[in-house]
Amino acid sequence: MRLLSARLIVSLIVGITLVSLCTSYYQVLVLNRGLQKDLQRRAEVLGESLARNVERDLERDAQHTLQQTVQQFANREHLAGLAVYDPQGHPLAVTTSIEPLMASAPTIVLQALQENHDTSAFLRMGSASIHIYALPLHRGGELIGSLAIVHDSGYIRRESLRIWRETFLSALAHVVLIVLITLLIVRWSIAGPIARTAHWMKALRTGRGTIRIRVPDLEMFRPLAREVATFAESLNTARSAAELEARLRETGESMWTADRLAVHVSARLEDGRLFVVSNREPYMHTRRGKSVEVKVPASGLVTAIEPVLRACDGTWVAHGSGDADQDNVDTHDRLPVPPDDPRYTLRRVWLTKEEEEGYYYGFANEGLWPLCHIAHTRPLFRASDWKHYQEVNRKFADALLEEMHNVSRPVVLVQDYHFALLPRMIKQSRPDARVAIFWHIPWPNPEAFGICPWQRELVDGLLGADLVGFHIQAHCTNFLQTVDRIVESRIDWEHFSVQRLDHHTTVRPFPISVEVAEADAGPARESAYEERAALLKTLGVEAALMGVGVDRLDYTKGILERFLAIERFLEKYPRYQGVFTFVQIGAPTRTHIKRYHDLQAEVEAEADRINWRFQADQWKPIVLLNRQHSHEEIAPYYRAADLCLVTSLHDGMNLVAKEFVATRQDERGVLILSCFTGAARELRDALQVNPYDIDQTAEAIRAALEMQPEEKQMRMQRMRKQVREHNVYRWAGSLIGELCEVRLDAAEGGGDKFRAGASVR
Repeated sequence: MRLLSARLIVSLIVGITLVSLCTSYYQVLVLNRGLQKDLQRRAEVLGESLARNVERDLERDAQHTLQQTVQQFANREHLAGLAVYDPQGHPLAVTTSIEPLMASAPTIVLQALQENHDTSAFLRMGSASIHIYALPLHRGGELIGSLAIVHDSGYIRRESLRIWRETFLSALAHVVLIVLITLLIVRWSIAGPIARTAHWMKALRTGRGTIRIRVPDLEMFRPLAREVATFAESLNTARSAAELEARLRETGESMWTADRLAVHVSARLEDGRLFVVSNREPYMHTRRGKSVEVKVPASGLVTAIEPVLRACDGTWVAHGSGDADQDNVDTHDRLPVPPDDPRYTLRRVWLTKEEEEGYYYGFANEGLWPLCHIAHTRPLFRASDWKHYQEVNRKFADALLEEMHNVSRPVVLVQDYHFALLPRMIKQSRPDARVAIFWHIPWPNPEAFGICPWQRELVDGLLGADLVGFHIQAHCTNFLQTVDRIVESRIDWEHFSVQRLDHHTTVRPFPISVEVAEADAGPARESAYEERAALLKTLGVEAALMGVGVDRLDYTKGILERFLAIERFLEKYPRYQGVFTFVQIGAPTRTHIKRYHDLQAEVEAEADRINWRFQADQWKPIVLLNRQHSHEEIAPYYRAADLCLVTSLHDGMNLVAKEFVATRQDERGVLILSCFTGAARELRDALQVNPYDIDQTAEAIRAALEMQPEEKQMRMQRMRKQVREHNVYRWAGSLIGELCEVRLDAAEGGGDKFRAGASVR
C-alpha cells in the first residue's frame, strides 16, 4: 500500500505539473497575441490621428512646430516617442527619449517609404523591445515623408512572466492539496475496504467465514465485488461439500451432490457432449418496462441437469418463450448461460402462435396430458394439433442435429411428452448418437392409451430412443404392454427391453426427486409456531393450526376433493372450527384451455362456499392464494404447516410431497399423500389416502393433527433419509450415466445393449 501511495503521489505531481505547464503555455500565447494586437491597434489609431497634423507642418515647413508635436507624446503609456523622416529617410523630428535609437531610419520605415504603405513590426534594438508603426505622409498625392510611432513592448514580456510565476505557485498549491486529499481517499475509501476484504477472505480461507463485507465497501469495485462474491460462494460450497463428504464417509452413507453429479457424468461422457431437449428453457428474457430481466423458471429439471451441462460444456435446446428472448441471442439463436458465469450453450427454437397453440396447448396438453392422467377428463385429439405436433418435433430435431454437427459422440436427453417423435427422428439422421427420453407423466394401461388415434406413431417415435425412462416400474410395465399390443416388436420381459426395426430400446424406472439442502449453519430460524403465526397474520386469519397444499390449478391434482375432505373434517370434528386453517397455494396454468379455466372458477367457488358455511370472526377454513409463487415464497408455508395435503388423482411422481419433506429440517409436520402418486412408492411413512374417499382423507387430517410428536419425528426422519439419499442429482446421475453406457450395436442388432455395472447405486 505504501508503494502504491508513493507511485500515486509521484504520478499526481508529474501529471498536474505537465497539465499546468501546457495550460500556462497556451494562456501565455493567447495573452501575447492579444496584447500585441491591442498595441498594434493603438498605434494605428494614433498614427491616423497624427498623420494630418504632421503633413500640415511639413507643408508649412514648420520645423519647430513639428519637433513640439513629436515631443509632446514622450510620456504617454507605453509610447516611447515619435519620429518624422523625409522621403530619403533623413530624420526631421525625433522625440528626445528615442533619438539614440531612431537617429537613422530603421528598416521598417524605409520599407514604408519604398512601398508607400503603412507597415509595423516588433523589434529588439539593443536591450529594448519596441514596436514600430510606420506610415507614409503625402501632400496632394506626393510622398513627402514618413511618420514612425514607437511603443515600448517590454510590458508584454513582463506580463507573460507574471502569468508563468502565478501558474507555478497555483500548481504547487494544487499539488499539495490534491496529494493530501488523495491520501485521505486512498486510506478511507480504498485501503480500508481492501483491508476488510482481505480480512474477510482470510476468514473464509481459515473456515471462519462469518464476517460480512458492508455493501458500500465494495460498491466502487463492482467487477471485483462480483468475482469476490463468486469466489466466496464457490469456496463455501466446496467447503460444505467436503464437510458433507467427510460426514457421509464417517457414517458410511453415499449422498449425491451437484459436484459429484458433474464428475460422474463427465467421466462417463469421456470425449462426448451432452445435449438436452425440453419445451421449457432454463433462462428466459422478459421485458419489464424499458429494461430486460433474466428469469429462471421454477423447475426441478434445471436443478438436476444444469450442473452436468456446466461441467461438460453441453447444449440445452428449448423453446424461446420470453418476450425478449429473440433480442438476446446471436445469429445462430444461441446464448451462453448462465448470464453471470457462462458454462454451457442455450439454443432457442422459435414457434409461431399457431404452432404453440396446436403442439403445446392442443395435442400435448388437451390430448396426451388427460390421456396419460386417469382423472376423468376426456382427451381431445384434433388432426390439426397432430400436424403441429409433428412439425414442432421436426423443428426441434433440425435444431438439435445442427447443434450436433461435427460432434463425434453425442449424448441426447429428451424431456417429456412434448417430444415423443423426436428420438426416432434423431436416430434416423444420427444412429451414432445415444438417445434417451424421460417421460415425466404416467403411462396409462394399453386400453386407455388406445384412445389416441396416433398411438402407433407415438410409440414408434419413443422406441427410436436407446433408453426410455419413467418414474416408477408400473409405468414401465404399462409402456411395454402398450408396445406389445400396437407395434410389431420383440419384448424381453426379463430385462425390460424392446427389439424393433433392428434397434434395441431399454425401459427403466428413474424416480425423480428434489434437492435437499443441508441444515443452515447461520442463525437459527424462528420456530414453526412463530413462523405460522406470522404467516397467518399476513393473511388476515387467526388460527392455531395450519395445513398447506401447493399445486398448479390442474384437474389431476384433486384440489376439489381436498376441499371436500376439509369440509367433512370440520363437520365430523367441530372442535377444530376456528382452530385449523388450510392454505391452498394454487398457481394458474394453461388458463386459456377451457377445462383449466372452468376448473379455476370451480376451485374458487368451492372455497367460497366452504368459507361461507364455517367462517367466523377472524377465522376461515380455507385461504386460496391464486397466483404464481416462487420457491422462496412457498418455503415458509412448508416449514410452518402442521400438515401438507397432496391429493393428486393421478401423478407421475409429485415433487411437492418431496419438497415438503426436504424443507422440514425441524423433522416435524405430517405428509398426507395420495396413493395414486409415484411418490407414494418411496414415502411410505406418509399418511397415504385414496383422494376419492373423502371420509378417509378427513380422518387422515385428524390423525395428522393429533399425532404424537415422537411419531411425527420418526416418520419425517425416515422420509427425509429417503429423499436425501435419492435426491435429484442421483436421478440425473442414474439416467445420464446409464445412457452413457449404451453400446451402439451394428444395424443388424444383437448383443447386450448395456455393459455390466451400468446402473448407478
